[in-house]
Amino acid sequence: MDTDAAGHHHNTAVVRYVEAAEAELMRACGVTGYFGAAPRVRYEADFTAPLWFGQEVTTVLAVERVGTSSVTFRFEVWGEPTDRGPRQLAASGRYVAVHVPRGRRESAPWPEEWVTAWREFATHLTPAPEPVTSGRATVRS
Repeated sequence: MDTDAAGHHHNTAVVRYVEAAEAELMRACGVTGYFGAAPRVRYEADFTAPLWFGQEVTTVLAVERVGTSSVTFRFEVWGEPTDRGPRQLAASGRYVAVHVPRGRRESAPWPEEWVTAWREFATHLTPAPEPVTSGRATVRS
C-alpha cells in the first residue's frame, strides 16, 4: 500500500510515477535498450503538497540536459482536483542517469541515435496549469 494511515501517498510513490513517465518518454523518443543501461546516480525532489488515496496524479517529465554519458531529467508530479482542493504541484525535482552499457562497470558515451532523439524532446519545465506540451512525456496515474 502506498498510503499511510491518514490516506497520504508515501513520498516514494513519486519515484514510481516519474519512472512511468520516463518509460513513456523513451517510447515517444523511439529509444530501446535504455532500461538496464542507465542507472540513476543522483535524485532530488521537493515535496510541496500531499497526494491522497484515490486522487488522480499527473506526472510531467522533460529532458533538461544531454551530456556525453549522462542525461538530466526534470519532473513535476501534480495532484489533480479533489473534494479536498484544487490541482496542486505535489513534487518537483530532477535526476541524472548515466550510460553504463550492459556487462561494463564504467560509463560510456550514449548511442548517437538516443542523443538525437532526446535533443528533439529537450525542454525546460515551467510550472503551468496544463502539463501537456511538446517535448514532455505525461503519464496519468
